[in-house]
Amino acid sequence: MSRRAVVIGAGLAGMLAAAVLSDAGVDEVIVLDRDALPDGPEPRRGLPQGRHAHLLMAGGAHALEELLPEADLRKRLLAAGAHEISLSNGMLALTSEGWLRRWRHEGPAMITCSRALLDWVVRSVVLERPAVRIRRSAVVGLTGSLTRVDGVRLATPGGDTDLPADLVVDASGRGTRVVGWLDRLGLTGVRERTVDAGLVNATRLYRMPEGAERFPLTVVQSDPYASRPGRSAMVMPIEGDRWLVSCGGTRGGEPPADPEGFLRYTLSVRDPIVGRLISGAEPLTDVHLSRSTSNVRRYLEKAPRWPERFTVIGDALGTFNPAYGQGMSVAAFGARVLARELGRAEPTAPGLGRRVLRGAARAVDAAWSSAISQDIHYPGVRGGRPGVADRVVGAYARRMMRAATGSYPAARAVWDVTSMRTPATRMFRPDTVLAVLAGSPLPPSDEPPLTPSERALLERLDRTGG
Repeated sequence: MSRRAVVIGAGLAGMLAAAVLSDAGVDEVIVLDRDALPDGPEPRRGLPQGRHAHLLMAGGAHALEELLPEADLRKRLLAAGAHEISLSNGMLALTSEGWLRRWRHEGPAMITCSRALLDWVVRSVVLERPAVRIRRSAVVGLTGSLTRVDGVRLATPGGDTDLPADLVVDASGRGTRVVGWLDRLGLTGVRERTVDAGLVNATRLYRMPEGAERFPLTVVQSDPYASRPGRSAMVMPIEGDRWLVSCGGTRGGEPPADPEGFLRYTLSVRDPIVGRLISGAEPLTDVHLSRSTSNVRRYLEKAPRWPERFTVIGDALGTFNPAYGQGMSVAAFGARVLARELGRAEPTAPGLGRRVLRGAARAVDAAWSSAISQDIHYPGVRGGRPGVADRVVGAYARRMMRAATGSYPAARAVWDVTSMRTPATRMFRPDTVLAVLAGSPLPPSDEPPLTPSERALLERLDRTGG
């Protein structure tokens, strides 16, 4: 007897889930999305943060390669113009505790490209599987009961219609309606929490200046401990010989949408290097703003009961302030949990949906803790205030970052955690604690660690008189 799975959402989490289900032998995998998906690497409406900076960390890239081993995804992305950036020497980063030094040692690498390119490449790979197809349709509910989900309800021009399924995966992202759907099945009281620092993102694309092909990714991070709104700016190389320039400001420090104000904002952050770089670069687009940035956690895995043949992964389970670059990797980790459980049991096996949910929640919790541990310190944050434990952890994290500005062992621990290759417990290993206590053996740098050729390029581009 043939089996059908329905995946809600054709974003990264949804397409990875579809690949996993197809590989597990499901005969038909229908991916439902309310958007008309582009035929190429173009932005789409249903992804609020789609035009802004996205980083595929080393841990997430490894998970993607595990899930799509036949694709050689890294090679495909690089062939399409994506960039591979070493955290140890391929970027300039001003942290809350100072500039990170650049080391000759190779560290973990991240992949930078537009979100549209990554989604398109992954979608193209997954649709090579004969069992997978995408259908444009809006899901308005689940069918079945509190005991077992047996499909989804779709909105159609002729009225609502039901689509039966043997397994349903909600990967519909930040805008999921899963809590309401479950409520109508009789599962009530799901706890939700929102921590909102009021971050506004503003992004503009520029033509990469001649000679800047090897200029490092440059980021001026905001300082959550400064008792003022956070303000950040980044220049990131993406495909098409372009710079994606993104600013972020928390409540009270939001970036503007007009081009002149955008440039002024990049010059007003803690170091003006981003503004100096783009002052001599050619803009290619208007400024795009987005406000869908709050951290939202839905504690579905803690529900006292859970319907069979239904599970949730990705942003539908938890979303994070996009400034921390965790969402895509967490989506891949959730799909990897689904693959692991399907390797142990049939898609219709009792308890499978809840096991996937609990496994995916562990990756979500790690990213959630990392994001809110910083966001709760910004003025005007809604949904959380730092307690004693938060202040203790924050003090240790600051000391660790201060050590990382000039200590290779401390820097290596920071790279391992931020690249999502290892859990946050890496920061408390004995060798890391010793490095943190010893501090940086090198004096702090007041200026970005540029090579002579990079400094010459910056001076050539600078139209600000800086």
